Amino acid sequence: MTDRINRVVLAYSGGLDTSVILKWLQQTYGCEVVTFTADLGQGEELEPARAKAQLMGIKPEHIFIDDLREEFVGDYVFPMMRANALYEGLYLLGTSIARPLIAKRQIEIARQVGADAVSHGATGKGNDQVRFELGYYALAPDIKVIAPWREWDLTSRTALIDFAEKHQIPVPRDKRGESPFSTDANLLHTSSEGKVLEDPWEDVPDYVYSRTINPEDAPDAPEAITIDFERGDAVAVNGVGLSPAGLLAKLNDLGRAHGIGRLDLVENRFVGMKSRGMYETPGGTILHLAHRGIEQITLDRGAAHLKDELMPRYAELIYNGLWFSPEREMLQAAIDHSQAKVTGTVRLKLYKGGVHITGRKSPHSLYSEKVVTFEDDAGAYDQRDAEGFIKLNALRLRLLGRRDR
Repeated sequence: MTDRINRVVLAYSGGLDTSVILKWLQQTYGCEVVTFTADLGQGEELEPARAKAQLMGIKPEHIFIDDLREEFVGDYVFPMMRANALYEGLYLLGTSIARPLIAKRQIEIARQVGADAVSHGATGKGNDQVRFELGYYALAPDIKVIAPWREWDLTSRTALIDFAEKHQIPVPRDKRGESPFSTDANLLHTSSEGKVLEDPWEDVPDYVYSRTINPEDAPDAPEAITIDFERGDAVAVNGVGLSPAGLLAKLNDLGRAHGIGRLDLVENRFVGMKSRGMYETPGGTILHLAHRGIEQITLDRGAAHLKDELMPRYAELIYNGLWFSPEREMLQAAIDHSQAKVTGTVRLKLYKGGVHITGRKSPHSLYSEKVVTFEDDAGAYDQRDAEGFIKLNALRLRLLGRRDR
């Protein structure tokens, strides 16, 4: 090795891949490994990761399992929701938005324990390697990054299992067969891709879905809910105040019961290829539509339309791993400024996979029934003014028409 690595912080799940990586780092770099496991609300028991790390010789003080759920939703998901961010018009960025927080905490731990390197388990074909590493370098420009999938010769699941067995790494029984698909989960979503999902013509098998019931099996009666917003952030469901993570968890439960938030998408990865994935974002789908609903009556047309113009660029920055870039921070400042009066309540109907806005109200509403009414508006709007407005806007069209006639 050209660079001597003394200590490395590994993003560690306790699964087959990162357990193999842990041993490979010890062998290949002869270094001490510190494990970091983030609880982002993925719904899995994380303590087994501690036991497995200890089994593999990691000191107890070098095993970090951090509950980041509130920070994840409050400081990452909510700012993204203020922007109404959708990648390629559909994807709510559930995996993308988790990566900068993991990278941030990894760098913090590296500084805390005096590590000179960080490592992750993302492959050389995907977006996550980019997202992790852009985060690392933004926060610690001189950090050494070790990406085993770009270095080693373990190119198949069989090779990983053989390595694990050779080094007495426990291999779960369900990992011995060929995995039908891979998943990533957090409080915002679950994503599934690969194997049985690789043919974009084939329907997604029912067993792939884990966060939502089949909309066809959802209740036959709709459910009405309300979401309260303050300055662009959701703060209560059905009048009950909740923390950011608690609120998203509540919406997830509601979305699951009604089969809401399924998305079958072929997307353009940052590394250049197209990939097909299946995303389940039950609470996020409800929250996204509710936020748009409260903005409908609280945002001025100019601000609302400008936000919609900025949104694809903002979403692409997150997708590409540029959360810590100055351009994302600039856009965030503009978006957050627009949310000062985005306060009020939205009523929604949840029914068989659908989310339908049925009402919205706000103390800062710009909607004027007096102005918009088809009945007598008592002079609130002089319809004769429209003639001059139309003629001024038509002037260039009339000049063009006269020239080209």
